[in-house]
Amino acid sequence: MTRVKGGNVAKNRRRKVLKAAKGYFGSKHRLFKTAQEQTFHSGVYAFRDRKQNKRNFRKLWIQRINAACRENDISYSKFINGLNKAGIEVNRKMLSTIAIDDPASFAELVKTSKAALDGKVVAPKKEVKEVKASVKTEAKDYSKMTVAELKEEAKKQGVENYTSMKKAELLEALK
Repeated sequence: MTRVKGGNVAKNRRRKVLKAAKGYFGSKHRLFKTAQEQTFHSGVYAFRDRKQNKRNFRKLWIQRINAACRENDISYSKFINGLNKAGIEVNRKMLSTIAIDDPASFAELVKTSKAALDGKVVAPKKEVKEVKASVKTEAKDYSKMTVAELKEEAKKQGVENYTSMKKAELLEALK
């Protein structure tokens, strides 16, 4: 049987692992075996921490919202419950940003939430949202949009045979 030398393949594989382990402490960036173990562990830590990062940010947003709620004399749980009863759907990231950047509008949200808890506010009607959406579509400037964006808009508006149209034809069809 002939002798097989795995020189280039093995060397490249080891070089790739050592390159990934660059910057690790001690032998973990010098020796192949310990470097490979450490890169495996690093991958596991990275996967785990990508999930934990989402949890940590949500906790931070909730803490910020809670602090802003306490300044407006309401607890976090009552505030969120009031927003749900009022039919206001804003995620915690946005609420946190509003609480930091615009305390006046956050105070308005707190008032709305308190009113909903007292039973004074009913959920907003969907017709209002549809009217706002139609106003937004009328104000669009189609000439500045790309062909892909125009085709997407034509699909939303129900234009027939929009896939084979050129830009000028799409502009005519959308007007």
